[in-house]
Amino acid sequence: MHKYILMLHIISATIWAGGHLILVFTILPKVLNTKNIEILIRFESGFEKIGIPSLIVQVITGVWMAYDLVPDIKSWLLPHEPLAHLITYKIFLLLLTIGLAIDARLRIIPKLNENNLKSLAFHIIPVTIIAVLFIIVGVSFRTGGLF
Repeated sequence: MHKYILMLHIISATIWAGGHLILVFTILPKVLNTKNIEILIRFESGFEKIGIPSLIVQVITGVWMAYDLVPDIKSWLLPHEPLAHLITYKIFLLLLTIGLAIDARLRIIPKLNENNLKSLAFHIIPVTIIAVLFIIVGVSFRTGGLF
């Protein structure tokens, strides 16, 4: 069962990270250059339909796999277990993502206009970096990786 959950997790991570990479490297430069917010809104409305569900799938499958690998949930945050370090990194990255999303949703997006596009970019870029870090940490579970 673990390998099927892992496959769902990887497919969802591909959607989430890939969508953000497309956003940062193709959509965001156009929007910042033209100040055309409509380009961003069109992309976001389409991406949210698969991006948010993929993030939810990642959270569910991530918790499932973490529990599978380290069944004692209390030890997820303790330093004695090598896999717990990676789980802690993933939790931290998720909290950063949620924090940035909440801030953007409540503070920037309701007032989105040509003048505050850079503020939104300063949320989009870190979320994209975090999405890539999610993948790096995830690969580390299997390879011993960078962490």
